[in-house]
Amino acid sequence: MANAVIETRAVTKRFGEVLAVDRVDLGIRKGELFGVIGHNGAGKSTLFRMMLGLLEPSSGEILVNGVPVNGPEFRDVRRAVGYLPENVVFYDNLSGLETLHFFARLKGAERRECPRLLERVGLAGAARRRVKGYSKGMRQRLGLAQALLGDPRLLFLDEPTTGLDPMGRREFYDILRELREEGVTVILASHVLSEIQDRVDRLAIIKTGQIQAVGSVHDLREEIGLPLWFDVRLADGAVDGLRESLAHLPVEAIRVSGDQVSVYCRREAKMAVLGVLAGLDGRVRDIHVREPSLEDVFLGYGG
Repeated sequence: MANAVIETRAVTKRFGEVLAVDRVDLGIRKGELFGVIGHNGAGKSTLFRMMLGLLEPSSGEILVNGVPVNGPEFRDVRRAVGYLPENVVFYDNLSGLETLHFFARLKGAERRECPRLLERVGLAGAARRRVKGYSKGMRQRLGLAQALLGDPRLLFLDEPTTGLDPMGRREFYDILRELREEGVTVILASHVLSEIQDRVDRLAIIKTGQIQAVGSVHDLREEIGLPLWFDVRLADGAVDGLRESLAHLPVEAIRVSGDQVSVYCRREAKMAVLGVLAGLDGRVRDIHVREPSLEDVFLGYGG
């Protein structure tokens, strides 16, 4: 793939008799916010650890910035990589600031970055509190701060919003959007599909270690051809006219509740249904189109 930061070529990983990752081919572009979705145990974390050089593939090849992860040059590449694991563990008796100082020393990053990063993730007020008193959400924020040490250009985040409340998740994705605008490539693994469907540029669906599909949410919806819903509010007496007008179209179902009508139709009939609604001469008071959710898409690919 042109402009690829990460390439995996027929990557496989076995743990004894267990095939955790099975012949994965994948390309992730520079500056992309890329999602990897799948059930727990689908192979997401194993794939991440191989991309980071923490696990060696049983077969196949992984390149990061054109450098093999199992080669001697990858040590230099890894300095520009940040990682937030699914289960982040810290020393309880250190403060948030001391924790970042510890990781900064490990990474060879400047200690002066630490207060700024704690402020960026919303922990400035708790910087000198012991981590023992941090909530799960605060620990996740601290984990993100350590992943951002050293100004990484490639960021791996494994189930990163675990424990965050709705406001925390919004702030987290605001930070990711800023990073993407700065040219950082972000790879995000999650099983919370509703959370990422409008936030990633592209995604890969993984099941039992195999990639089922890769593309934008829109492209995957189009590829799998799932039906969609029109939720329509009509003027009094307009329901029968709508039924008659839709009779010749490939409509799967029509549900009526008072002046509310829901039309379930195939994707290829979308524009024809819109044309019918436009021809009702002002008797349509409101329309809402419900596209298949990312969960629907995921299940449609055998998730």
